[in-house]
Amino acid sequence: MPLVNTKRMFEEAMKGGFAIGAFNVNNMELLQGIMGAAREKKAPLILQISRGARKYANMRYLRALIDAAVAENPDIPLAVHLDHGDFETAIACIDEGFTSVMYDGSHDPIEKNIADTKKICEHAHAHDPYVTVEAELGQLGGIEEDVVGPSEEELGKFLTDPQDAKRFVAETGCDSLAVAIGTSHGAYKFKHEPKLAFDRLQEIADILPGFPLVMHGSSSVPREFIEKINAFAVLESGNKDMLQAAIEKGWEQMPHTMGVPETAIAEAAKMAVCKVNIDTDLRLALTASILNVWGTCNKKLLDWIKAGSEGKQPEFLFDPRKYLGPGREAIVEMVARKMDALNVSGKAPLFA
Repeated sequence: MPLVNTKRMFEEAMKGGFAIGAFNVNNMELLQGIMGAAREKKAPLILQISRGARKYANMRYLRALIDAAVAENPDIPLAVHLDHGDFETAIACIDEGFTSVMYDGSHDPIEKNIADTKKICEHAHAHDPYVTVEAELGQLGGIEEDVVGPSEEELGKFLTDPQDAKRFVAETGCDSLAVAIGTSHGAYKFKHEPKLAFDRLQEIADILPGFPLVMHGSSSVPREFIEKINAFAVLESGNKDMLQAAIEKGWEQMPHTMGVPETAIAEAAKMAVCKVNIDTDLRLALTASILNVWGTCNKKLLDWIKAGSEGKQPEFLFDPRKYLGPGREAIVEMVARKMDALNVSGKAPLFA
């Protein structure tokens, strides 16, 4: 199946009460893990590429990896989407062959956001084949790459206004709209479990019946990943002050992290939300797995020393395949769980 845009995906999602998972891609292991989960769950999906990913990986390499994913997975409906693009990047991605782009003008005054989004929609919709456009109205909290939002305490002031949303969609012609309902970017989203504004989401859905809405900042920051990252602390062995502080106070590399509960994501997927963005959880799963491999190596070495250092010293796994391989499997497991939460598992045959 060739790459598709998101139009049909969202139509089926609206009819079926599910949401499409949109997962950010930066390297081969992430892409392979995401596609492995899609095969296992028979789920359509969106691969997201941010400006940061384009800079880090080089779009030629990413495109070659995506072409391989399409060839290896002919039964999986797959869209390639620009995440949080500025005006210039959105135009460039339309011309490069992306099937969907997001223009984020949410930090601009609404008049400028409307004007710029409309120009991008005109360019994308005139393209052959048609490229879908996602826009954003309202602001999310937290930080993701160069996107900086309001603090947790201020989120309520920046929720998407339903009347503004109606006007925005009518005047821009966008295909989907990312709305602010209290979610936040990054791992350090909240100090307390968030209460998402589902009443606001319903108001927007009522005023835009049948129109696809999008949730950004929707990673759950699972505790098992954070606990592994904190358990296998990265410490400079020659720094005695650091080691002593870790012993005395308990070392946490990622304290005070909290995300959006998967139950809340599942609830949104049953409403008008057709696309849910996942990025932070991918990073956490991969990092936690790598630290688990290296931490286990160090623990085996310590046990060997305590036992008298007899026999062969335990190996430290410096071969990238030995720690990135398990990381890839951790991505498969985490993405599969997200697909179940979004109720998108088993939906790939709808597009046959």
